[in-house]
Amino acid sequence: MLITEDNPLKEEKRDMSNILKFKEKKEITDINVRNKRVLVRVDFNVPMDENGNITDDRRIRYTLPTIYYLLNENCKVILMSHWGRPKGEVVPSLKMDKVAKRLRELLPLYRIYKVDDCIGKNVKTLSNKLNQQQILLLENTRFHSEENKNDEEFSRKLALHADVFINDAFATAHREHSSTCGVAKYIDEKAYGFLMAKELKFLASTIAEPQRPLTAIIGGVKLEDKLPAIRNMIGLADNILLGGGLTFTALLALGYDVGMSVKDTQKVETVKEFIKIANEVGTKIYIPNDVVVTEDLRRIVPVEVVSVKNIQKNQVGADIGPATIEEYKKVLSKSNSVLWTGPMGIFEIREFEKGTRELAQYLVEQNVTTFVGGGDSAAAFEKFDFEKDISFVSTGGGASLAVMKGELLPAIDYL
Repeated sequence: MLITEDNPLKEEKRDMSNILKFKEKKEITDINVRNKRVLVRVDFNVPMDENGNITDDRRIRYTLPTIYYLLNENCKVILMSHWGRPKGEVVPSLKMDKVAKRLRELLPLYRIYKVDDCIGKNVKTLSNKLNQQQILLLENTRFHSEENKNDEEFSRKLALHADVFINDAFATAHREHSSTCGVAKYIDEKAYGFLMAKELKFLASTIAEPQRPLTAIIGGVKLEDKLPAIRNMIGLADNILLGGGLTFTALLALGYDVGMSVKDTQKVETVKEFIKIANEVGTKIYIPNDVVVTEDLRRIVPVEVVSVKNIQKNQVGADIGPATIEEYKKVLSKSNSVLWTGPMGIFEIREFEKGTRELAQYLVEQNVTTFVGGGDSAAAFEKFDFEKDISFVSTGGGASLAVMKGELLPAIDYL
C-alpha cells in the first residue's frame, strides 16, 4: 500500500560529494606499476562449509582482472585479506591455505606462495625475494588484533612489503582498518583496483545520476542499519518499497498490530517523521498490504497469508504476501533503475522465499537496471540463480549500505 501522497518528486538539495569522492582518487591504470612490488588489499573473506571447504569463490574470481593486469605489467604481487572473525588470535580453520589452493586452481600458470604471517622479518624477506609475475599470499590480517584498530605500527609493517598499494576490496571499504586504510599512509603510490572501480561507478551512477524513475527496494531486519539509507533515499528515489522485518515497525507507526513480528518500538517516531518528509518531497513509500505469517518459525506451522489489518497477537510475519508482490511489480514495471538492499522475507526458508524470489525474477525478466547491494540480497540472487542475469550484484553489503546512507568510505578517503 502507498503510505505517502502521490506528489511529484521534489529532490532535496543534498551533498553528493561523498558518493563521488572516488573520482578524485587514482584508478590502477592511472599510476605506473610496471616491474614494481604491488601490495593488493583483496577481500577473500569467502564462506566455507563445516569441513572448511570454500562454498562460494566469487570474491576471489572477481579480483582476477586486477591480478592479471599486475602480472601482465611484470609486477611482484603481494595479496592480503582477512577471513572471518578470529579476534586477534590464530585460528587454524581461518588460515588462508584453502584460499591459496583455490588461487592456484584459478591461476595455474603462475607461481603462488603462501606465508604463515602477514608481517615480520621472514615475510618481508620473502616479499623482497619474490620474482616478477609471482604472487605471495599473506596470512589472515585479523590474526593480529592491531588490524581492526587501524594501528599505525601494524600499518607501517604491512607497507614494508611493497612500493605500490592497490585497494580492490570494496566489501571492506567501509571499515577503517590497517590493511584497508592505515597502510595507505605509508605508501606514496596508491590507487583502487578494477573491482573497486566497477562497484563504485555502478553504485554512484545509480544514486548520483539515476535513470528515472528510480525505485529503492529496502528490506532486511535491522532497522537501525537501514533507517539512514531510507532517509537518504527520500527525495532521491521516486519510490521506496519496504519489506522484511522493516515492514512491521512501519506498520506500528501507522497504528497496526503486528503480533510477534520483529519490530523496533524505539524507531516508531523516526519512521513517522520519515513518512512526513517523504510526503513533503514527493517520494512514494510503499509497505505490504498482506504478509505471510506463522505461529512458530522453528516448526513453520501453520503458514497463512493475512491482511496487515489482521495479524494476530500470536503470529509472526515472515514474508510479503501475493497482493503486495503484484503491487510492487506494478511499481517496478514503471521503473528504469532499481537499488535493492535486503530481502523481502526469510528467503532461506522455502515457505518464506516467494516475495524475494518473484520480485528478483521480475526484474530479470523485465531487464530493469538493478544494483543489488551485496549481503543477504546477493545471497538471495545466488540461491535463485539470478546473479548472472541481473545488472550488478555487489560483493559488499555493508559498504553498499554505507554509500546509500551517504557516508564517505574510509578506504577511499585514505587513498
